[in-house]
Amino acid sequence: MTDSFERFESPQGRSLAYERVPGEGPGIVFLGGFRSDMAGTKAAHLSQWARARGRAFLRFDYSGHGASSGTFEEGAIGDWAEDAVSAISALTTGPQILVGSSMGGWIALLVSRAVPERVAGMVGIAAAPDFTEDAMWAGMTREERVALEEEGRVEQASEYSDAPNVITRRLIEDGRRHLVLRDPLSVPGPVRLLQGTADAEVDRSVALRLLDHVESPDVRLTLVKGADHRFSSPECLALIEGAIAELLVETGA
Repeated sequence: MTDSFERFESPQGRSLAYERVPGEGPGIVFLGGFRSDMAGTKAAHLSQWARARGRAFLRFDYSGHGASSGTFEEGAIGDWAEDAVSAISALTTGPQILVGSSMGGWIALLVSRAVPERVAGMVGIAAAPDFTEDAMWAGMTREERVALEEEGRVEQASEYSDAPNVITRRLIEDGRRHLVLRDPLSVPGPVRLLQGTADAEVDRSVALRLLDHVESPDVRLTLVKGADHRFSSPECLALIEGAIAELLVETGA
């Protein structure tokens, strides 16, 4: 975790840790993934990239993640989307370019729905909209579904941590209230989607479905052969930089 983070209190009473880089707008807001935090490779890299260019940048931890308050297992998609809207509203000025990684791509779409006037464009990195329904719930065995209903939670092995992924009934039920691929989905400004073909967590079909579904003046998908879900190699980081730079040009910044 970065040593330079600050805190603010959200309207929901959550103490959220964040790092803000001052600079010109439109600013860039990084939205992390499920169980990730703002010390991750992509977030830290983009913080330095923005700082070197005098570009405003914000990264933060959702409640129950990283240095923010709360317990991860008590959280859900709606809570984390509220955190994102609160952070953007309190800590940034004007329209922002949202950079959403994995679950952060879903959060970015929910932010676009909630406060479209604050969104200049979006970069989705292995974006995972509706994953609680289309991946977690759809991939459960009958026994896991019964356990979820009766006990309120199930545990599954995680590729990225020794600790298991805890899936709660609330996470699944709340996710159903925030699905974005079942109804019209509009994103203000241009959209760039980046997806690795070797991603074992988010299949390329999700990126193609999002490409077809989202309504925006300019939507483009880049498939990177051999890239995995982390999308953090030097080449992938350069592609993220390039996507953001394209959006800055398109928005006249």
